[in-house]
Amino acid sequence: MSDDVLSVIPADPHWQPDRPAAERATTLVTVLTGGLVVDTDVEVDVDWYDAPSVIDSGQNLTRIRCPHRRGSIDLDWWTDLVEDHEDGFPTLRVDVPCCDAATSLDALDFDWPCAFARFEIAVWNPEPSRLTDEQLAAVAKALGHPVRQIRAHL
Repeated sequence: MSDDVLSVIPADPHWQPDRPAAERATTLVTVLTGGLVVDTDVEVDVDWYDAPSVIDSGQNLTRIRCPHRRGSIDLDWWTDLVEDHEDGFPTLRVDVPCCDAATSLDALDFDWPCAFARFEIAVWNPEPSRLTDEQLAAVAKALGHPVRQIRAHL
């Protein structure tokens, strides 16, 4: 069986909220994605990371492009990099394999967005599968920081 995951994360990969803000935002995301409805498969997980961790799009990821020369980056390189940093990335700085240029991992162009975060609200099998711009703005207000969403299929 496959799962869809909607992750709501701070826009800044290094930022973490305080506990009350995290609880407000989690409650709102839970309500907006059907997490309080009885007899659904919706589950909500909240994760705090010591270092920026990859929030990827799972099987949705089809392509990564270099921000410098727009060349394709091999997905095997990405998979190996993520596996080597299961506990997070001490730095987002990286030399891309396509042209050996220095860049930040969060500057890579992912076809199906991926991101990095130290705080994540992950909704498994949400209803609906994405939040509207207005809903994201409400979550950002509750959290006290701009947010973005990453949709994954696992």
